[in-house]
Amino acid sequence: MKKYIVLFLSLLFIITGCGKGESANIKEEFIRNIEKKDSYLVKGTMNIISNEDTFSYNIVAAKYKDYYRVNLVNTINNHEQVILKSDEGVYVVTPSLNKSFKFQSEWPDNGSQAYLLDSLVDDITSDQNSKAVKGDNGYIITAKVNYPNNANLVSEKIYVDNKAQVQKVEVLDASNNVKITVNFTSVDYKPTFNSDYFDLESLIDEDCCNEETTGKNIDEIIYPLYIPKNTYLSSKDTINTNTGNRVILTFTGESPFTLIEEVSAPSNEFEIIPVYGEPLMLSDTFGALSANSLYWTSNNIDYYLSSDKLSSTELLTIAESISNGSLTVAGDK
Repeated sequence: MKKYIVLFLSLLFIITGCGKGESANIKEEFIRNIEKKDSYLVKGTMNIISNEDTFSYNIVAAKYKDYYRVNLVNTINNHEQVILKSDEGVYVVTPSLNKSFKFQSEWPDNGSQAYLLDSLVDDITSDQNSKAVKGDNGYIITAKVNYPNNANLVSEKIYVDNKAQVQKVEVLDASNNVKITVNFTSVDYKPTFNSDYFDLESLIDEDCCNEETTGKNIDEIIYPLYIPKNTYLSSKDTINTNTGNRVILTFTGESPFTLIEEVSAPSNEFEIIPVYGEPLMLSDTFGALSANSLYWTSNNIDYYLSSDKLSSTELLTIAESISNGSLTVAGDK
């Protein structure tokens, strides 16, 4: 009887020991697979969950040495934006508006990017407690994330198959709720790019914006659903401009801020807008975040949010509540 018990325990030790070894090997293999590649092209879908809304994108992300290009297309309205890193800097391009923000930024190395493979590796290697466990159809690698402008995002799960090839990424908040999901449909480690693929000029459509853009007004003012505690709408002004009108909302109190709204006006010539800040992914668009302001375009409306009192996370929270489509009128005092 003792022989059978010893034999059973030995087999159990071997099985569980091998499982742990395989999980550790999978994590290291995933890291090696990506670190030794200087280029890749991935395709997939990304869902961003904000409150009760889900924003879905088709995504194409490319890397070649130190160059990056990420195309995001909203699946509802086909609105496209491109984030590009080249020798000249980092750009967020909106082709339909013939405009681009230009940043002197360390993107994508300055934070986690769930759709970039080398960013996933950085997350894993930066977290000494990152680990892999056996899942239903492969393995799940868990690691902490670094979203410096969104403290609500704290960890991620990277789903890989038995050959350590990425299948899906989930980014979670502190309550373990999934906030971002990226499903990879294809990964190509030997892509062929056109010679101008990572050039800004390749994204310029000279015929995109030949229509008349004057006289466009905001039909309905959009108010944020979220307003910081002990803060209220103190003034609402409308200014006429060459292309329509501009609405200025001033909020006063413990956390004062100003929100400016106007209809997006496509430029007849490609316009590059320098920004001293960082590109920031909101639920439904890329924005430009500086020390005390946030600029973005959503549903054909340009928004500019500024405050000397609010943190970047608080600015983001207000912006997200606007992008979620609120038409709730804030109470005047």
